[in-house]
Amino acid sequence: MFEYHAPKDLLQDKKILVTGAGDGIGRAAALMFAQYGATVILLGRTVSKLETVYDDIEDKGYAKPAIIPLNMEGAAEKDYDDVAVSIENEFGKLDGILHNAALLGSLTTLEQYEVPEWNKILQVNVTAPFMMTKALIPLLRLSEDASIIFTSSSVGRKGRAFWGAYSVSKFANEGMMQVLADELDDDQHNVRVNSINPGATRTNMRASAYPAENPVHNPTPEEIMPAYLYLMGEDSKGVTGKAFDAQTK
Repeated sequence: MFEYHAPKDLLQDKKILVTGAGDGIGRAAALMFAQYGATVILLGRTVSKLETVYDDIEDKGYAKPAIIPLNMEGAAEKDYDDVAVSIENEFGKLDGILHNAALLGSLTTLEQYEVPEWNKILQVNVTAPFMMTKALIPLLRLSEDASIIFTSSSVGRKGRAFWGAYSVSKFANEGMMQVLADELDDDQHNVRVNSINPGATRTNMRASAYPAENPVHNPTPEEIMPAYLYLMGEDSKGVTGKAFDAQTK
């Protein structure tokens, strides 16, 4: 596992947006960021799930979070501009984004892949984070120390048969991370950009991809959080354009 021991006030007073915050890794990250002092902005398509995470954060006595419902499959550029306006009006700036929301899609050959599904996966996994990042960069630049984390995958670093649009989308996430990191890597900007491959984790998406796998052999989302804390906190300041693994051997 990635070795990092975060100080208790690592994210104190930071404003951090987590997409796909309703369950799985997104939920774990939102709770962990809140535990270490952040005000978390919960974004996702299922309001009831976001409300449950919201309540969990409040029940633990952490900073009051915010909820932004958004269906990335159908959202247009104006919707992301509206997200930026909402965050600016409530918080004035943004200190971090965890791009976690994604769809798995079909596990089949490219030859058999349905074009509408292909477009849907690329829309949610690639175009949506592009539009969101584009809209939010001005708010990130107002932070003294901002971090963008893209969620990658092992199949986004080495192609594997049958992983189709999901694999291609994760290659695209890695490329977007590298391009953005290079563009923001100068003395005028305090925004770093990196990616994390969570590895095999006990989530619903993993269960869908590997239905015959015994999930108890995989770590929980909470157990892989050290890498997320490191990249979101000031100890990774100056680290940008890098691909990380949440589980190291």
